[in-house]
Amino acid sequence: MSKVEVEKRILKLRELINDYRYHYHVLDESIMSEAAADSLKHELVQLEAEYPELITPDSPTQRVAGKPLDKFTKVTHEKRMISLADVFSEEEIKDWVTRNEKLIPGGKITEFFTDIKMDGLACALKYRDGVFYQAVTRGDGLVGEDVTQNVRTIENVPFKLNEPGEVEVRGEIVIFKKDFEKLNENQRKKGEPEFANPRNLAAGSIRQLDPKIAAIRPLRFIAYDLVTPDSVTWHEAYEKLREMKFQTSGEDRVFLASRQKELFEYIRNLDEYRKGLPFNTDGMVIKINDRAVYDKLGIVGKTPRGAVAFKFPAEEATTVVRDIVISIGRTGAATPVAILDPVEVAGSTVRHASLHNADEIARLDVRIGDTVIIYKAGDIIPQIKEVLTTLRLEGTKPFDYKEALHRQYPDLEFERPAGEVVYRVKGESSDYILKRAVEYYASKPALNIEGLGEKNVAALVDSGLVKSIADLYRLRVRQVAQLERFAELSAKNLVEAITASKTPRLNKFITALGIRHVGAQTATALARKFKTLENLEIAAEDELLAISDIGEVVAESILAWFNDEENIKLLAEMKELGVAPAEEKAEDLPLTGKSYIVSGTLASMGREEAEDKLRALGATVTSSVTKGTTALILGEKPGKSKLDKADKLGISRMNEVEFLKLIEIR
Repeated sequence: MSKVEVEKRILKLRELINDYRYHYHVLDESIMSEAAADSLKHELVQLEAEYPELITPDSPTQRVAGKPLDKFTKVTHEKRMISLADVFSEEEIKDWVTRNEKLIPGGKITEFFTDIKMDGLACALKYRDGVFYQAVTRGDGLVGEDVTQNVRTIENVPFKLNEPGEVEVRGEIVIFKKDFEKLNENQRKKGEPEFANPRNLAAGSIRQLDPKIAAIRPLRFIAYDLVTPDSVTWHEAYEKLREMKFQTSGEDRVFLASRQKELFEYIRNLDEYRKGLPFNTDGMVIKINDRAVYDKLGIVGKTPRGAVAFKFPAEEATTVVRDIVISIGRTGAATPVAILDPVEVAGSTVRHASLHNADEIARLDVRIGDTVIIYKAGDIIPQIKEVLTTLRLEGTKPFDYKEALHRQYPDLEFERPAGEVVYRVKGESSDYILKRAVEYYASKPALNIEGLGEKNVAALVDSGLVKSIADLYRLRVRQVAQLERFAELSAKNLVEAITASKTPRLNKFITALGIRHVGAQTATALARKFKTLENLEIAAEDELLAISDIGEVVAESILAWFNDEENIKLLAEMKELGVAPAEEKAEDLPLTGKSYIVSGTLASMGREEAEDKLRALGATVTSSVTKGTTALILGEKPGKSKLDKADKLGISRMNEVEFLKLIEIR
C-alpha cells in the first residue's frame, strides 16, 4: 500500500475500533467478537509502527500506559469544581427549595433535574478541537492534579469528539461492583489482601504515579456535567453528553420534576432499586434545571445554592459498645457479638455487631465502653470497622476472651484447635453438634417433624445432604430414597413432613432453634412479647429483660444467638426457602396469668402435647411447685414430691377429665 492508502486504512481502523469500544465499554453490547477487535487493533499497531508519523493523540493505540511520573502537576480549574451540600430528609429538601424561591424572580422553581450521585473520584476531562488532551482531579475545588496519563488507560473515555473549540466534561471515575468482585476474587486466589471498597480503589488507581497500575484496573468514567460549551438546562447538557458518546448514569436514571411530590417519589424509588445498580451510590443529586437561575443563585461558602446532594441513610455510624457476649453456633464455634447503643445504619436500627473471633477483638482492641465506627457488610451484617481510642474512658481493660467464655458457659470446656482462629466446644465434632441440633429442631417440644429421629438424622448428615438445618428444606424425594435407610414411600413421607413444618407457630420455631437457656416456656414468652420472628431478631437487651423469668444470662444468650453471623445467614436461608413462622396473635388468651404443672401419665395425650395446649391458651407451664402455681394436673403415677409440696402450699389438684374440660374453652 502507498502511504496515502495506509493513512486511509488507519483512519478507517480507528473509526471501527472506536465504534467497537463505544458499544462494548459504554453501551455494554458487542458489534463483533473480542478476537476480531483484537485483530483490528493488532493491524493498527503494526501500521503505526511502520509509519510513526501517522500516530495521533486520539488513536486507540495511545491508551497504553506511559512512563511513571515523579509527581503530579498541579492544575488550576478555569471554573471552580465545587462539591454539594448534603441533605438527609424530605424536610431538608423542602427547606432548600423555600430558601431558593425567596431569591429567584417569580419566587417559583419550575423544574428540578436529578441524577444518581456516584461514589467515585471526581475528574474533569478537557478537549481541544475534538481531541482529548488533559484530565484533572477535583483536588480542593480550585486546584487539582493532572492525571492525564492514567485516564488515557480508561477504555470508555473517548479520545475524539465531533465538537470544535474547548470542551470540558466532568464526571466520576468509578469501578463497577461486578469488576470489583472479580478483582477481590483474584486477590484471594493469590493469597493477597482484598481491596476495601470500589471508591478507594478507583481513587487510589488514578493517583498512582505509574500508569501501568491504572491500566490493569477496570476503571470507568461516568459523565455528569458539560461545563463548556454552555447549555440552557442541566438536562440539555446531559443529553449532549450522551450525543458525544460519553457513558452516563443511564438514560432511565435521570429525572425531571416540576413538583416536590414527584421528586420525593423518585427518591423513594431510587432507594428501592439502587442496590441493583452496577455502581455504588450513596444518594441523588438535585439541581434547579435552569442553568441561568442556578448560576444567578451563586455560591455560599463552598457549595452552590442551586443544588444539593440527597444522602441515603449512612452506611457507617458511631456508637458505644455496652457489652460483649459470646454465641455457640451449630458447629460449636464460640462467636463474640458486641452489644451497642442503638444507631441508624443504612436505613435500619443497629444494636449489635459481629466481632468474629478472639483475634479480631485483639486486633481492634475493642473494649466495653469504647466508641466505635460500625458498618454493614453487604448491607446485612453489622460489623465494627474501627475503635476511636481517643474517646476511650480511663480505666477500661482489654477484653478477656477466656474469662468471658468461662463466665458465660461455666458448664462447657473450650479449645482452640491448631491453625484455627475460633474457640470451639471441646470434645464434640461439628457433625455431632449438627446432628443434635437437627434432632432437637424436629423433636416433639419443637417442630415435631415425623421421621427425623436420631438414625435418620445421622443418615442425612453423614451423606452430606444436610449440612445445616436449612438444608432440610432443600431435600428432594429422589435424593433421600437413595439412602440406605429409606425407600421411595418413606422418603416421600419425610419430605412431606418437613415441608409441612414451614409455617409453625412462632413459639415452636423459637424452641426449635435450640438457643441456650431458651426452653418451651421462655420461647412462648418471647413469642407473646415480640409477635413476629423479625421483631425478636432486633430485640434490645432491655426489652428482653422486661419479660418475667428472663434474666441477664438468658438475655445475653438470646442476643448472642440472633447476632451470630452463622445464625443470621441460617435464618436468611430459611426465609428464602419459605420457612415462615406464624405471627403470634395479639388477643387476650383465657389462661393468661395462670401457671400449671403436669405430673404423671395422661391417657388422652402425651405430656408435651398437654403442655403445648396450656401454653397456647396463655398459661405458664413449669416443672416446680411454687406459691404462684394455679393447679397441679395429675395423670397416672404423679410425682410424690410434687403432691406433697402442693398440699403443703394449698395448691389445688386437677384430674384429666377436669383438664380436658379446661382446654375445651379454646
